[in-house]
Amino acid sequence: MCGLAGFLTPAPLPEPLTAVARRMGAALAHRGPDDAGEWVDESAGFALTHRRLSILDLSPAGHQPMQSPSGRYVIAFNGEIYNHLELRTALEKTGAAPSWRGHADTETLLAAVDAWGVAATLERLVGMYAWALWDRRDRVLYLARDRLGEKPLYYGWVRGALVFGSELKALRAFPGFSNAIDRRALALFMRHNYVPAPWSIYQQIWKLPPGSFVRLEAGRLPIDERGDVITYWRLRDAAIAGQQQPFEGSEEDALDGLQSVLSQAIRGQMVADVPLGAFLSGGVDSSTVVALMQSVASQPVRTFTIGFEEAEYNEAQHAEAVARHLGTAHTALYVTPRETLGVIPRLPSLYDEPFADSSQVPTFLVSQLARRHVTVALSGDGGDELFGGYNRYFWALRLWRRLALLPQPVRHRLARILQAVPPGAWNRVYGWVAPALPARWRVRLPGDKAAKLAELLQVERGDDLYVPLVSHWMRPATLVLGADEPRTAVTDPAQWLDTPDFAHRMMYLDAITYLPDDILVKVDRAAMGVSLETRVPLLDHRVVEFAWRLPLRMKVHRGEGKRLLRKLLYRYVPAALIERPKMGFGVPIDQWLRGPLRDWAEDLLSESRLRREGYLDPAPIRALWAAHLSGTRNAQYLLWDVLMFQAWLGQQGVPTAANASVTGLNL
Repeated sequence: MCGLAGFLTPAPLPEPLTAVARRMGAALAHRGPDDAGEWVDESAGFALTHRRLSILDLSPAGHQPMQSPSGRYVIAFNGEIYNHLELRTALEKTGAAPSWRGHADTETLLAAVDAWGVAATLERLVGMYAWALWDRRDRVLYLARDRLGEKPLYYGWVRGALVFGSELKALRAFPGFSNAIDRRALALFMRHNYVPAPWSIYQQIWKLPPGSFVRLEAGRLPIDERGDVITYWRLRDAAIAGQQQPFEGSEEDALDGLQSVLSQAIRGQMVADVPLGAFLSGGVDSSTVVALMQSVASQPVRTFTIGFEEAEYNEAQHAEAVARHLGTAHTALYVTPRETLGVIPRLPSLYDEPFADSSQVPTFLVSQLARRHVTVALSGDGGDELFGGYNRYFWALRLWRRLALLPQPVRHRLARILQAVPPGAWNRVYGWVAPALPARWRVRLPGDKAAKLAELLQVERGDDLYVPLVSHWMRPATLVLGADEPRTAVTDPAQWLDTPDFAHRMMYLDAITYLPDDILVKVDRAAMGVSLETRVPLLDHRVVEFAWRLPLRMKVHRGEGKRLLRKLLYRYVPAALIERPKMGFGVPIDQWLRGPLRDWAEDLLSESRLRREGYLDPAPIRALWAAHLSGTRNAQYLLWDVLMFQAWLGQQGVPTAANASVTGLNL
C-alpha cells in the first residue's frame, strides 16, 4: 500500500521536473513513510513519484519507481498482487521470466507487462491496485485501477498538463493548480454524501473508474477530456454471467463452495513481510473473515475493535465475545467522546474531498489503534453488497407491495397532505396520541418519517424506491447554486441491472456506487492516514463472481440477509454470539450537533458565510439547522453533508464563487 503521483507536461515548468514530482510525492508521505523515489523523462516532460509503505520485500529491491527487466517500462504501484507468485511461475514456464532481483510483487507486475502487455496482464491479476506505467519506447502513459475500486486514482488537467495521483492533495501540489469546484459534482455529493466516480470535486479532474485503465499518448493528449478509458472487467458482466449460469447444487454445496473460494482469498491476503491483523466488530462480515483467518493461522490472529461510552453505538463487547471464542489476540480500546470529537478537525485533510459518511470517525479510530500493533489489517467490507445485508434489500419490496395497493392518484394526494404539515407539527400531534398507541407503533421523530413516506408515496414503480432510499438531499440541484445534477447509475434506470429480483438490482447498484465511492474510500483514507494497509478478502473478484451465481434465497431469506455467509460463520462461531439487530458503525452526530459541535457548526452554517462563499442556498440550510436544534427533526445526515463540504472548503483555500468558474464537465 503506497502513494503515487506524476505528470506529463507539453510545456516547460518554472522549476525542475524532479522537484515538482518530489513535492507531489511529499503530499502523500502518510501513504508511504518507508521510502520515496522519483523518475523523470525530461525529453517527454514526464515525471513519476512514489511513496512506499513496505509490505513485501522490505529490501531496496522493492524500491519504486521501478523499471522493467527490458528497460521499456517504468511503474509506480499502489496495492498488492496476491497471485504474484503464481504469475512468476507462469512466466518461468514460458521462459519469459527475468533474473529476479527480489520477491516484490511490483517486479512481477513489470515482468508480466513486458511479456503479455497491459490488457492481458490486468486480466490475470488478483489483487487491489492502482498504478501508473510509462512506456518509454512509445511515450505512452497507462493508468490502471483494480476491479472493485479498492485503491484510488485521480487524473486530469492543470494548465494544460496531465496530472495524476492517489489523492487530490498530490495534484494540488502541481504548480499553478487553481481548478474550480465543479458544481455538478457538488450536487452529486449532496445527494450521496460522497462524490461518485468518474467525477471529482474539481473541474477537469476525474476518478478513474474501477476495473478500467486509460491510455494517454504524449504529443496526442486529449486536453480537457477523460481520455480513452478502457474497461477490462465489469461487475455487470459478472452479475449477468452469474444469473445466466446460476449455482445448481444444494445449499450445503454452495456453503462448501463459498468456504473454498473465500478461504483461498484470505490465504492469499495473509501473505506479508510485516505484522498483520484484522478489524473485528463482532458482526457477520468481520467475524467470518477473522474465523477463516484463524482457521489457517499458526498463531492467534491479532484483532482490533473500538468501544464507545454510548451504548447504542458500542459493539466492542460483541467483538470481544467472538474473539474469545476464536482465540484471537484481541485489543479493544474504549474511546471517550472527547477523543472521538478530536478526529473531526482532521477529516477535511484526511479525506481530501468532501466526504460525509459519519462512520469515517470510528473507522479512523480503529485504524489508528491497529497501526500501533500491525502494518496490515484485513476488513470485512463488501459482505452487505454481495450477500444482501442491508435492511432495504428485504423490506423495500414488502413496502412497495403495500403502497401499490393504493391507486397512484391516492398515493400522490396522501403525499401532498404529509408534505403540507411541517415535521414539527407531526411530532406534536403524535405526542398527544402516542400514549394510546400499541408499543410497536411508537417511533422517534415521526415528522421525519412522515417526510420520507411522502417521498416514497410518489414513486411510480417499485424500482423507483431505490433512489429516495439512498438519497440524502432529494433535490440537490436546488441547494447548490448554479448547478445541474448529472445522471448517475443511481438515477439513470438505463444503467440498472436487468434481473427479475428487485433485491439483486439494489445490491448491484450499491456495489458499483456506494461500495467503491463511500465504503472503500472511507477505509482507504482512514487507514492510509495512519500508514496502515487494509485488505478486503470479500472483494476478491473470484468471491464476487461466485456470489453472483447464488440464487437470492441463499442471500435474503425470511426477512434476514447474508443467509449463506451466516451459515459459513456458524461453522466456527455459535449463532448466539452473532444474532442481534444490525447497529452499523456510527457516532451520535445528532446529539453532538446540539451539544459540543454546536458552535463549530453554527460558524460553518452562518448565513453570511454561506452567502459570501456563494455555493449553497442558505435558506433551506438555516431552516433545517433550526429544526434540528429545536429537536423537531433529526437532520444529522443532511447537515453533516453541508458541514463536511463547508469544513473542506475552509481548509482548501478554494476561491469564492465571485472568482470561480461554474462551468461543468462534458462527460
